[in-house]
Amino acid sequence: MAILERDKRLRTLLAQEAARIMADDNVADFQMAKRKAAQRLGVSTTRNLPANQEIEQALQEYQRLFQAGSQPDILRQHRETALDVMRLFSQFEPRLVGPVLAGTAGQHSEIELHLYTDTAESIQLFLMHQHIPYESCERRVQFKRGEYQMQPAFRFVAGDEQVLLMVFSTDSTRQPPLSQVDGRPVQRADMVALETLLGQAAPDEFL
Repeated sequence: MAILERDKRLRTLLAQEAARIMADDNVADFQMAKRKAAQRLGVSTTRNLPANQEIEQALQEYQRLFQAGSQPDILRQHRETALDVMRLFSQFEPRLVGPVLAGTAGQHSEIELHLYTDTAESIQLFLMHQHIPYESCERRVQFKRGEYQMQPAFRFVAGDEQVLLMVFSTDSTRQPPLSQVDGRPVQRADMVALETLLGQAAPDEFL
């Protein structure tokens, strides 16, 4: 019984340290945050590593306790910028995903958008026509558990904020990829949903 309690306590400490690393050290990847937390706490086994959902919950609590004076305003700025970008790319049915939607975004978090079109080249051409400097990349996603695929993506800067555009086929609008947090279909918000969120919630209500 004592061993189980000790393991539970260690798991909680790892989740809290991983959350602190994500909040303070600009680490967006859960696995990287777990590894860094394990190193800092001197944990060599993977038995007690927390789930991503536990880390997200710890991150929300950390932001409530230690970043209540700044994080809500930062989050609102991210969301307002996201809405501006979504309006610009409205023809591609943009959806907001990730920490900016979930409410855990920090100062250096990327704004993640899903765009839907028949070809990634159409996004590339649109960026060029809008004279937006960008870089091409790929992101790994999964639509079924254990099955990953690479999706084309583009990064650019809007004001002072990093934006990631992930490109999906038009028939993917009804089949979102799975979340890296809980393995369920990722939560998405269209422009109307984001406008409603910004209109109804004061900054300190986002958390």
